[in-house]
Amino acid sequence: MFQSFVFVEESSIITAITVITFLFLAYLGVSEIAGKHLQYSKFWNVNADSGSSSSNFLQGKMSSKLGMFILYAPACFMGFASFFMYPDGGTRFMLLQSAVTIHFFKRVLEVLFVHKYSGGMILGSVLLISSSYFMVAAAMIYIQHLSLQYMEPEIDLKSIGVLIFLVGIIGNFYHHYLLSKLRGSKEKGYKIPQGGLFSMVICPHYLFEILGFVGISFISQTSFSFCCAVGVALYLSARSNVTRKWYLSKFENFPKNVKALVPFVF
Repeated sequence: MFQSFVFVEESSIITAITVITFLFLAYLGVSEIAGKHLQYSKFWNVNADSGSSSSNFLQGKMSSKLGMFILYAPACFMGFASFFMYPDGGTRFMLLQSAVTIHFFKRVLEVLFVHKYSGGMILGSVLLISSSYFMVAAAMIYIQHLSLQYMEPEIDLKSIGVLIFLVGIIGNFYHHYLLSKLRGSKEKGYKIPQGGLFSMVICPHYLFEILGFVGISFISQTSFSFCCAVGVALYLSARSNVTRKWYLSKFENFPKNVKALVPFVF
């Protein structure tokens, strides 16, 4: 039944890349729950390590704006470069290239013109996340290119995927915009977010980011893209859960009925 929705890829390399990527994203989610956070946003100064010189180098601090730009710029570049690397791939391939590029280009623009940052980022987390985004973007596009030699899935999900992707990227931007309006130009502290779905969940931007990746997976219909969507959902679910706990610990008036990620559920 599942084969009706995905390309049947006869490559052990693709299978290996898919499994490793999924396990890596799942590991990040488990690490968040265990208290070993990727060091950005509210958790940028946790897990301090005073060990070896190489460890100290990776624990170096940079500004959040620069760190976030480095996070997304390589994957964005990969997206744009793919149009020159693979100019002829058909409708599905072009939609996949466009969705990946739009996702990361939007994030770069938000870093430059929307977000207001208060803390820093740790170099080790920046390098880990940036390389992961780049490899996911590159692998997703390359595997889609390889899938051109295989039969199309019986059930075509790319139109539904485009719709889900647009809902995800618009909802994600809207809630990022609301977050940017919480602070004045010289304010540094955190506030309880308001507006949009923030009255129901503390991380609606994560919910819509997951929808964006689900949309990409429907456009792509490769096993790799579906595993990426599930892996991203696992990681962001864990991150949203610890974020909610952080707000509960910092704000006595934080409403207890506000969930972490999914309204009324989680």
